[in-house]
Amino acid sequence: MFFLSAFFFTACFFASCQTASIEVGANATKEYFPLLHSKKIGIVANHTSVIFKNKLQTRYTHLVDSLQNSGMDVQRVFSPEHGFRGNADASEHVSDGRDTQTGIPIVSLYGKNKKPGPAQLKDLDILIFDIQDVGVRFYTYISTLHYVMEACAENNIPIILLDRPNPNGHYVDGPTLKMEHQSFVGMHPVPLVYGMTIGEYAKMIQGEQWLKNKVLCDLTVIPLKNYTHQSSYHLPIRPSPNLPNDLAINLYPSLGFFEGTTINAGRGTEFQFQRYGAPWFSKSAFSYTPKPNFGANYPKHSNKTCYGVDLSQHEKSAKVNIAWLQDAYQKTPNKEKFFGKTFTIHVGNRLLKKQLKKNYAISSIERSWKKDLKKFKKIREKYLRYP
Repeated sequence: MFFLSAFFFTACFFASCQTASIEVGANATKEYFPLLHSKKIGIVANHTSVIFKNKLQTRYTHLVDSLQNSGMDVQRVFSPEHGFRGNADASEHVSDGRDTQTGIPIVSLYGKNKKPGPAQLKDLDILIFDIQDVGVRFYTYISTLHYVMEACAENNIPIILLDRPNPNGHYVDGPTLKMEHQSFVGMHPVPLVYGMTIGEYAKMIQGEQWLKNKVLCDLTVIPLKNYTHQSSYHLPIRPSPNLPNDLAINLYPSLGFFEGTTINAGRGTEFQFQRYGAPWFSKSAFSYTPKPNFGANYPKHSNKTCYGVDLSQHEKSAKVNIAWLQDAYQKTPNKEKFFGKTFTIHVGNRLLKKQLKKNYAISSIERSWKKDLKKFKKIREKYLRYP
């Protein structure tokens, strides 16, 4: 089984009986297995690409195993950021390789190239895309989706996307990307939190003609069953090393801003994206010391005492909370060193940096998002498949 025991986690802050009733696209084998017979198959996958074996989604087999056991001809696996087994650090180069258990070649889409080339797609008849997303613009799996769709369109290879729930699918919020700041942590003019499953998002990429030269791919989405955008869904497998539980996933849109700053957001602890701090904050009752660990080989302020804010008991949020970013900025004595090189591309515009520097009220910052949010929601409505 393609599985690392490190991906088990017991914390389940927001799980409900709804999780047990939701059926992911990968489980609808009767809908897509017939499309794969006698085909040479490529799969874009990682450790989350599983078929569940029970209602509570605590037992599963990897999609590659299931396909091979059914006699399918899996030729190649394409892996995103964090690698096929999902254990690489954020931004860590991932190399091509070969899976030790099956011998199947693995092509990294987070190494030498982020878009599959013609040689890497050669002889494939069909491609499957199955990765658990978290619904945040700078989470790079949707960027991988963009490039895969584009490559398949250019090489006339059909795609079957197996849809999965969005744990942040219950709201739309945050600054919208301005296209002059397009990068691999933001490919499209969408808000930070866009409230769509990855299947709905793929349809939007296609429908809005966001692919290069407005190419269109042959896209089939295998839908979820019993899912709504208000469904409370507990992810049985952490989607990446530094999102260990439901709370971290829920707070990630807000604390993810710190990725482009000098502030530590819990990397190097067991409470990633559930706290923030820095050595120069005033000493407080709450402190922690980041150390290299699983998924964070070089955490910010490694082995230094950080003082800050503990959010490990925070309630489920349905908004992007800009107050924490503003708080950290105001607590930083040398404000010019607060912003890192990637802050603007994480935010998607230059405005937020200016607003923080001029000490704008939080309400004013949030109002500056509204016009773009309203425009996006109208676009989004065209591609929603679930209520």
